[in-house]
Amino acid sequence: MDLMKHVLRVLDEALHLQEQALAFDVNTPLLGSLPELDSMAAVALITGLENHFGVTFDEADLNADTFATVGSLCRLVQAYVSPP
Repeated sequence: MDLMKHVLRVLDEALHLQEQALAFDVNTPLLGSLPELDSMAAVALITGLENHFGVTFDEADLNADTFATVGSLCRLVQAYVSPP
């Protein structure tokens, strides 16, 4: 599974980006750079990722650093999809 591709698809759907997110890379900034990523969209994104990957994120892991870039968001998902 290409985790980043799945994360980008959920991101695109949650933020209604009309497939713009599919061109993002790991360094694409999110929080503070995408006007669509407001507090309500962040909740939709978290819910979408949890539903898509069948995980439940710990609130302690959900902070500004998590949403800084596509890469940081993918690292969060990866930690839950493939726990140690």
